[in-house]
Amino acid sequence: MAVMDHARLKEIFIERPRERGLAGGIYKGSVTRVLPGMQAAFVDIGLEKAAFLPAADFYPVGEEDAQFDFNPPTGEPPPTDGQPLPADSRPPVLPPIEERLRKGNEIIVQIAKEPIATKGARVTSNISIPGRFLVYLPFNSHIGVSRRIVSEEERTRLREAVESVRLAQGGIILRTACEGVSKREIQYDLRVLRKIWARIAKKAESVSAPAHLHDDLDVILRTMRDVVSTDVTRVLVDNRRDYERILDFVATVMPKWRPRVELYQHGEPIFERYGIEGQITKALDRKVWLKSGGYLIIDHTEALTTIDVNTGRFVGHDNQGETVLRTNLEATQLIVDQLRLRNIGGLIVIDFIDMEDTEHRKAVLAALADALKSDKARVKLLGISELGLVEMTRQRTRESLLQRLCEPCPTCGGRGRVKAVATTAYEILRRVRREAAVNAPLRQIVVTTHPHVATFLREHEAGALHDLQRELHLDVVLKESGTLATGQYEMTSVTASAAAGSK
Repeated sequence: MAVMDHARLKEIFIERPRERGLAGGIYKGSVTRVLPGMQAAFVDIGLEKAAFLPAADFYPVGEEDAQFDFNPPTGEPPPTDGQPLPADSRPPVLPPIEERLRKGNEIIVQIAKEPIATKGARVTSNISIPGRFLVYLPFNSHIGVSRRIVSEEERTRLREAVESVRLAQGGIILRTACEGVSKREIQYDLRVLRKIWARIAKKAESVSAPAHLHDDLDVILRTMRDVVSTDVTRVLVDNRRDYERILDFVATVMPKWRPRVELYQHGEPIFERYGIEGQITKALDRKVWLKSGGYLIIDHTEALTTIDVNTGRFVGHDNQGETVLRTNLEATQLIVDQLRLRNIGGLIVIDFIDMEDTEHRKAVLAALADALKSDKARVKLLGISELGLVEMTRQRTRESLLQRLCEPCPTCGGRGRVKAVATTAYEILRRVRREAAVNAPLRQIVVTTHPHVATFLREHEAGALHDLQRELHLDVVLKESGTLATGQYEMTSVTASAAAGSK
């Protein structure tokens, strides 16, 4: 799923059938270890690695816990759009985790961060069930309104809409999408979410841990629910089955959107036609050029991501200080765009070009803060140092684009990254479709690739390969070459006339 702003790729969501995302999934887990020193616990939820549960994310539920107040303090800013409420930070709120959890306890948790590299999933017991307009929090009693809704009159109207049908248990977050929406639609959304939770709770009572209880929507419907908003003008779908699924979803959840959903029926692959494939490739590069001739260098380590700003070919027409300022100001928006496109999370250090003028440093920091307002992920921005360094954190719930599409380089012992076997395999499938569309009619396409890629296609995507050949009425022949890297392949097309002439 690609989000485009005119011809520019703004965001990309990738979910492969064999590797569906886990974030948002709800499980009944069994506590395997309680760590007083870390104020955390490990929970077996049925995945390869035990999930990590910080003490601040565990909220005991039951009459015996009624003496604890889990509501955020009065005056706390409302949560970010669609995100679970942060843990209450008023000391002391809860006893140590060892007094609340024991090994063998069975608890309901939700994946807040997917397993990344060697780390298991991070989970929370503050369950949140997102809908089109609301997020329902069954173990909370707070009502929050997205901070992106600035009108006090509208905020009051929305609060009153849910207060009138609110039950004793359950909190509610009113998302940005509910601005201007009728009271009836909002209340309907709440009823649907409560029914979903009732099914989850009923299932939890009938199974033993570890057990899977509920999944969030897949990437297609999740994007329709969370990303599509009033400023989106078209939704193009290149698969009829997914097109019909979206229409069914839209009819139920957002009927006004029906005219904006279109079935893409051109022969050229949709990502090729709109230049998305090339922009994805560029999003994996270390160097990103600024329009002025300056550039960014983006590097990743296990602990953090560094972004270095350079003037490059831009020398300016004024004094050096003004040139540096202009480059840094231009870099702020590009940095925010790249963080979103590459889905970079965790600790981020930005090395702006050194600025001697204090006012210049303030201007750059203000520009960065302003650009970050458009980012739906939670961010925390610190000041800019005299060396031009800015430290910030960005919410991370899934792998970065680099982690998703690449793997450690076998040649250099993992110090670099190369395109992953699976990424190359799926690229080949898309390239076959493009070749068939551009050079039709074809009789055969011969693909020469690394043995691991060929094996992946034969063993894991044999069905997709078969369906592609049947749809395009041609044969796809896989050949192996040990001289090619896993990210490389060669493709040769054989037309019907050439095949006939060789007989």
